[in-house]
Amino acid sequence: MYNHYQCTAAYAHIIGGPLAPDIRGIVYLRDVPGGAEVYANITGLPPYRPAQGDSPPVGPHGFHIHERGDCSVGDPNDPFQGAGGHWNPTNQPHGNHAGDFPVLFSNNGNAWMIFFTDKFNVKDTLGKAIIIHENPDDYRTQPAGAAGKRLACGIIRCLYSYPAY
Repeated sequence: MYNHYQCTAAYAHIIGGPLAPDIRGIVYLRDVPGGAEVYANITGLPPYRPAQGDSPPVGPHGFHIHERGDCSVGDPNDPFQGAGGHWNPTNQPHGNHAGDFPVLFSNNGNAWMIFFTDKFNVKDTLGKAIIIHENPDDYRTQPAGAAGKRLACGIIRCLYSYPAY
């Protein structure tokens, strides 16, 4: 029998924290030739609010893979810090992290997106967290893109695996 299985599809159930308890969703990751396809379906996002004075906008929402699969709330005013920083296994500048995803645009609280990335395969992401942030990612501020507070979190788990030969 085979002792090693390779995960080719994964998911993360996204749950809102104390700053945005209505957020719910699912993110699927699937190996495809040359990388991975990521599918996100999120509901309950806060409505867009433009930047005012020194306050950043609310939305579009930063969306990333973070280093650790820890979705414990911790400090309710600054939740999900246990997930660590953006996942960056090749030590790239921000904007080119493996965990940098496109922002989520709230459409009456809903966001749906599919995209391709050549930065990882599904097995590389298992056990890490997906975080939705309050603010848009600027893809340049080091190390995390000024994406603001963490609104929701989900841990990436294997959905489908097959025997490795």
